[in-house]
Amino acid sequence: MSGQYCITLTTTNSQPNCDEIIAKVLHLGLAACIQTMPIQSHYVWQGKVCSDSEILMIIKTKESCYAQLEQTIVDLHSYDVPQVVQIPFTKGFNPYLTWLAENTRC
Repeated sequence: MSGQYCITLTTTNSQPNCDEIIAKVLHLGLAACIQTMPIQSHYVWQGKVCSDSEILMIIKTKESCYAQLEQTIVDLHSYDVPQVVQIPFTKGFNPYLTWLAENTRC
């Protein structure tokens, strides 16, 4: 089962934007689970060093959902250039991966 599941990461600085993305992604069946946590981000934007409080979304899904998931996040996101990255699973507990597959539509 390895290679067909992934985590997608994105961040936002707005709880309403986070809630909107989560609701749409789950409604469309593009992920089985989304975890959130507050983080501090430090980055360069338009030549300036910036630091912001953000919300990290850890989205558990299948690789076959990634393209539609990415487009959904970009369409709803408040940032001009949101972080949207995919991290493939190399291994996982088989009953969990089965649950993940059963709860995604892609």
